Amino acid sequence: MAGSKSNYLEAKLLDHVLGAAVYTPPSIVYAALYSVAPDDTGGGTEISGNGYARVPVNNDLINWPLASGTTTKVNGVYFTFPAATASWGTIAAIGIFDAATSGNLLYWADITSATVNTSDIVRIAPSGITITSD
Repeated sequence: MAGSKSNYLEAKLLDHVLGAAVYTPPSIVYAALYSVAPDDTGGGTEISGNGYARVPVNNDLINWPLASGTTTKVNGVYFTFPAATASWGTIAAIGIFDAATSGNLLYWADITSATVNTSDIVRIAPSGITITSD
C-alpha cells in the first residue's frame, strides 16, 4: 500500500527541525475518503455529497499510537464516517487534513477498496490506516 507525508508537511517539518520556523501540529486532524488517491502534492478525488463529511480525530496517542519502528504509524481506534445517504462509489484512499473542509493535506494512504452504497457506514478498523515516512 502506498502513502506518505504531503509535500506541505515535509516542508513544515524540515523548517521546524532545521530551525527556520516552529511547526505546531493541529490538536484535531480530519480523516477524508478518496475515490482516487492523492499523492504528496495533493490532488486525488475526495468523496463529496450524499451525507459525506470528514471525520474529526483528536491528534493524540490513543488515536495515533507511537510509531512502529522508525517509519510507520497506524490508527489506534476505529474511524467511523457518517452513513451514506446515496452511493459514494468506490473508496480507495484516505487523507489526513488540518481542517474540516479545504485545509492542508498532511498525510495520505491507500486503504482496502470498498464500494459504499446508500445507508452504508464506513468504519476504518484499528491499523487499517498505515502512514509511512519517506
